[in-house]
Amino acid sequence: QVQLVESGGGLVQAGGSLRLSCAASGRSFSAYVMGWFRPGPGKEREFVAGMSWCGGHTFYADSVKGRFTISGDNAKNTVYLQMSSLKPEDTAVYYCAAGRTIPLTMGSSYDYWGQGTQVTVSS
Repeated sequence: QVQLVESGGGLVQAGGSLRLSCAASGRSFSAYVMGWFRPGPGKEREFVAGMSWCGGHTFYADSVKGRFTISGDNAKNTVYLQMSSLKPEDTAVYYCAAGRTIPLTMGSSYDYWGQGTQVTVSS
């Protein structure tokens, strides 16, 4: 059974940092792309960051570019989202996802989703 379990969320002041983790289990994810999403203004899932295990290519939403970094530990089947210079508008539930199609900026490309972890940024 495939599981994605997020952790690392919490309450932080504006300008602070958090590191989210996504532990994947149930199968090999070496051929997958991994992504982080959060609800957008219309509550649809908005792409935040993504990466491919093969080649290590990374992609970011313009709103987080330069502040967030996605990385992975293949041996641990774990993906991270390092968030820095956090802003109140980054407050959201962050979801980890795994998929095998592109574009990885679209939620429909992903097959598996975690339950989410809450990030709250106070001003």
